[in-house]
Amino acid sequence: MEREELARAIDEAALLTGTFRLRSGTTASEYFDKFQFTARPDLLEAIAIELAALLPPEVEVLAGLQLGGVPLAAALSLRTRLPAAYVRLERKAYGTCRISEGVDISGRVVAVIEDVVTTGGQIGLSARDLRAEGADVGYALAVVDREQGGHESLAEHGLELRAVFTASELESTRRA
Repeated sequence: MEREELARAIDEAALLTGTFRLRSGTTASEYFDKFQFTARPDLLEAIAIELAALLPPEVEVLAGLQLGGVPLAAALSLRTRLPAAYVRLERKAYGTCRISEGVDISGRVVAVIEDVVTTGGQIGLSARDLRAEGADVGYALAVVDREQGGHESLAEHGLELRAVFTASELESTRRA
């Protein structure tokens, strides 16, 4: 799927308009329902191809954030053959009591995988948790950067954000 075609398909499938409260606590008139693009095999595959092109070569493990980053990390893992870990929002209080499940992240270069980034708050928190488990986390990959401070916030956490699309790019595709 061509990049412009993918942008239109994501926009058509996932962009909702109205009044939405975001995880960051802010209110938005547009919301990207990531389940609408991760639930469609054609879009998920095309997104994984685009994410793979953004992946730094030194990355050894893909860390998908609960819940939207999990299918993206799984699809990207299939595409790149890199192992995946799945990151909880909070450490499990029972069983293994782990913050992440899947492959061991200790001593490995890890990229956090997320669906949509607004402020990057959860990515920053999760990167801190993964680092506490011994991971070397320097990158965050996302499908959409809403361009609302996430890039800058993540830089303050020592993370480079790489997004398939920015909100501006998706908006300009809408007008074309």
